[in-house]
Amino acid sequence: MELTTTSKEISLVTWDIPELHKMKKYPKSLYFLGNQTLLKKQKVSIVGTRKPNQYTRNMTSKLAHAFSKRDICVVSGAAMGVDALAHKGALTCNTIAVMANGLDIRYPAVNKSLIESIENEGLVISQFERGERARPWSFVVRNELVVALGDILIVTQADVDSGTMRSVEYALSMGKKIYVLSHRIGESEATQQLLEEGKAEAIYNIEGFCNQFAPLHVGNDDILLQFCKSTPSYDEVFARFGDKILEYELEGKVEILNGKVHCL
Repeated sequence: MELTTTSKEISLVTWDIPELHKMKKYPKSLYFLGNQTLLKKQKVSIVGTRKPNQYTRNMTSKLAHAFSKRDICVVSGAAMGVDALAHKGALTCNTIAVMANGLDIRYPAVNKSLIESIENEGLVISQFERGERARPWSFVVRNELVVALGDILIVTQADVDSGTMRSVEYALSMGKKIYVLSHRIGESEATQQLLEEGKAEAIYNIEGFCNQFAPLHVGNDDILLQFCKSTPSYDEVFARFGDKILEYELEGKVEILNGKVHCL
C-alpha cells in the first residue's frame, strides 16, 4: 500500500551538487521536501538488509547517532530495516532520505510516520516526478543516489546477491571507501565476503571510527539541542523529551516562540 501526501510543496533542487557527478549520469531533475541545506553538509551513507538481527539493529542506531552528534548527515533509502534505523538514529533532523518514487507518495507504508518526520525535520529527495510509483528498477536508481551523496558507504548487514550489494558495486565504481560492521562467522555473509576480498574495512569501535571524520566537541552530545536545530514545534520536542525542554528554556539554552523551539 502506498500513501500520498498533498499538504507540502515539492520543489526542485536548482543548484549543482558536486558529489552527484560521480554517478553514471547526473540526475535530470531532483525533487525535495525539507531542509535542502543538509545537502551541503559532510555526509555518510548507511545501508543494509531489511531484516537486521538485534546486534545490527543496535549498532546501526548507535553508529547513525554518533555521526549525527558530530553534525555529519546520515543518508539512506527510507526502506524497512537498516535504512529506517539509520534515519532514526540520526534523530531525523540530520538525515536525508532518498526515495524510489515521487514525493507525493510515502512508501513503504510501514515507514509513513518516519518519512513524515524527515520531511518536517530533515530532507527527503527523489529523482522521480509526482505520481511515479516505486518499481524494481527505481530502487536501483535510488541506491545509486544514496551512495553518491555520501563521502563513504557503510553496510551494516547484507546477504549475498541482495539489493544492498548493488550499492556496494556503485561505491566501488565511484572509488568510495566501504566500511562494514564486524559480525560472527555465518552472519552477514556478504559483508564478510567484502572483508575477505579486501574491498571493505571493519568497524570495531563506533566512537573511535566516527572521530576519524569529525571529532566530538564538548556540547555536541546534547541530543535535545541537536534536535532543536531544525526549529521543531514545542509539541514535537515535548513528545520526545518531556519536561526537559522546560529546564532548557529556564537555563536560556532555547526559547519558545509561536509554538516553535529555537536554539540560543
